[in-house]
Amino acid sequence: MEAEAVVEARGLEKSYGETVALSGASLAVEAGEVFALIGPNGAGKTTLVRALTGTTEPDSGQARIMGESPTAVDRGRLGVLPQDFTPPDRLTAHELLAYYAGLYDDARDPDDVLADVGLADTGETWYEDLSGGQQRRVCVGATLVNDPDVLFLDEPTTGIDPAGRRTVWRLIEDLAASGTTVILTTHDMAEAQRLADRVGLLASGSVIARGTPDALVSDHGGSSRLTIETTADPAAFDDLEHPVSRPERHRGRSAESAVVVRDIDPEAIATVVDYLERRSLEYTGLTWAEPDLEDVYLALADRAELERTAAVDDVADQSDAVEAGETA
Repeated sequence: MEAEAVVEARGLEKSYGETVALSGASLAVEAGEVFALIGPNGAGKTTLVRALTGTTEPDSGQARIMGESPTAVDRGRLGVLPQDFTPPDRLTAHELLAYYAGLYDDARDPDDVLADVGLADTGETWYEDLSGGQQRRVCVGATLVNDPDVLFLDEPTTGIDPAGRRTVWRLIEDLAASGTTVILTTHDMAEAQRLADRVGLLASGSVIARGTPDALVSDHGGSSRLTIETTADPAAFDDLEHPVSRPERHRGRSAESAVVVRDIDPEAIATVVDYLERRSLEYTGLTWAEPDLEDVYLALADRAELERTAAVDDVADQSDAVEAGETA
């Protein structure tokens, strides 16, 4: 029997004037699951979180948390971290958490929460004097003082240094292990791949793909690849038994400074090195990689953008045709 969803969205629609933020967005998240929402800026992630938490009223569709409307559910059972959360800065970190703890009848000790987010030694520091990453961790802590059953985190690790980010990751993992349901949005694919039991890719206001990270990578990530740091043209590899091309969107370098050999196992790398040396093709480095969640993101987001652009062009063409007919 399929488990009952703790958080559910069915066909949510939301527009702001002519801007469509949500277009039939649907998802279901089970108890104790970590569900990551990924997608480009403007895809509707924050609007979806707001609709699920009752801070935005959708134009149509239905959202439910623990079987109730988001506006009817006991707020003491929820923790919500907005992307733009800005608490009062003339309080210490401890005073801030104590303030939010005072909003609940059975709250956690602020010192324990500070320890959870890795800030046990900064409780007496003014919030405004904390670094940006420390401030964000205090904000994460503010969502935990009521020990929520369901936790919504909108870009929780934005601005946090790598060590602090891992502290937050471990905290989220511990919360999920104890039964807390976590819905988070992120642009960090490594974060989503590590934390999420399942991932949903949002594009143009709809969830266009969902599944475990491994399943999404298997279905949409493409093949393994060997990146060769070289200015040689792909045509120089015409008789190599593996397909070679310029990277479509290369990470951290110019596309003209590398070629990518696809569908290649690590055991075959030596044959590529021999090929380079026999043909005196200069190169400065080799990197082999399996597809990951970032490849899925790029593939599906690019596809969605192309479809959206094609739809806009079709509407423009039809409008031009109508205007031309009226003019004639």
